[in-house]
Amino acid sequence: MTTGTLKPSKEKKSRKSKRAVVVNEKSPLLPTKKHEADGGFDEFDGASFSGAVFNLSTTIVGAGIMALPATMKILGLVVGIAMIIFMAFLTEASIELLLRYSRTSKSASYAGLMGDAFGKYGRMLIQLCVIVNNVGVLVVYMIIIGDVLSGTTSSGIHHAGVLEAWFGQHWWNGRFVILLFTTLAVFAPLASLKRIDSLGYTSALSVALAIVFLVITVGITVFKLISGTVLMPRLFPNVTDLTSFFNLFTVVPVLVTAYICHYNVHSIDNELEDNTQIKPVVRTALSLCSSVYILTSLFGFLLFGDATLDDVLSNFDTDLGIPYSSLLNDVVRVSYAAHLMLVFPIVFYPLRINLDGLLFPSARPLNSDNLRFASLSIGLIAVVFLGANFIPSIWDAFQFTGATAAVCIGFIFPAAVALRDRYGIATKRDKILCIFMIVLAIFSSAVAIYSDTYALFKKNPTQRE
Repeated sequence: MTTGTLKPSKEKKSRKSKRAVVVNEKSPLLPTKKHEADGGFDEFDGASFSGAVFNLSTTIVGAGIMALPATMKILGLVVGIAMIIFMAFLTEASIELLLRYSRTSKSASYAGLMGDAFGKYGRMLIQLCVIVNNVGVLVVYMIIIGDVLSGTTSSGIHHAGVLEAWFGQHWWNGRFVILLFTTLAVFAPLASLKRIDSLGYTSALSVALAIVFLVITVGITVFKLISGTVLMPRLFPNVTDLTSFFNLFTVVPVLVTAYICHYNVHSIDNELEDNTQIKPVVRTALSLCSSVYILTSLFGFLLFGDATLDDVLSNFDTDLGIPYSSLLNDVVRVSYAAHLMLVFPIVFYPLRINLDGLLFPSARPLNSDNLRFASLSIGLIAVVFLGANFIPSIWDAFQFTGATAAVCIGFIFPAAVALRDRYGIATKRDKILCIFMIVLAIFSSAVAIYSDTYALFKKNPTQRE
């Protein structure tokens, strides 16, 4: 097929027929295809359906899954699982709004859509939120990897890491050295890839590793259920006063962060060979991830009960009361640490793009400027590395990013675009849904921030004097 004049309907169905992209504020910050020096296209003809599903699923299933069992400890199993399902439907609705308005406005990126609806400052605001959210998420990834390999201390109790359990405490298996080695040997090479479809195979492997973690957790829990050593879990939240009621809202940032993938939807859509498949891709990825979330939350909380930690992986350092407990503990922790290492570049990709768009909005495409590409990559990896060494808990990071940037990316901004409705395509149902999303997001986040602040000051009363 040539790149000659085609009807719009044909252009919409196949990425192979697209012309060279003209760069403007509605264009993606990286080109949808690689261009050769003569202006033609290389051998990349578009991403497959399965590759797109794996990339989006990898974006969704990151570190948030490790904190979900702890949300069951607060909400109870019934309310907790209901909230996971509710958030999946709400996420699908917000992504549908993004895609519909992107098609209508011919915007090929989230930043382009916000720029179309709210001008330059709208574009800058979404880029800033993606930067804050993704830095926070990547910091969480590094914290978990450090916890798994080097160990962590919670409430005065030390939970040994895998390397510490195998070899004892040494300078080379301390958190700083392990994270430095992981950064240089794993994160840096994967972050150097310039096209998101290049990560399709690593995404498939990362999803497989997450499933390994889930299967082993389910197997251990079923074994203990049969042996009668699992206690009856809490089914509903334990609300005794106003403080305990407000504490329920502290799970909202974790649930929001668990489903945030909006910043990668356009990148995946742009690289699809047939971009009419993007909605099935989103539904398939959300269904897969919701199933994984529900099973992990259910069996993780059944297994550890009220002893469930903020990062459930840290629970896998004790005798589980089953045969080969030590081996299974190590397999669970190492497999998920490897999963996070492979997820890292998927989240890093839009982080680098949005920082580049914020700092250099008029520059040539990032993948054609090696110096700018390398400088941004090195700077961002350094910031994430430092954050992981100074932020003590994944719950703290989730509370900050989930209650601020993540809730804006996932719900407030898509709803605001639909309410702005520049093209008059919003239905009455759309506007009611958008108002509901904005009110729920703002109220829940405000209460979560209040509850966290109150809990912090209650733990450290001397700091108020």
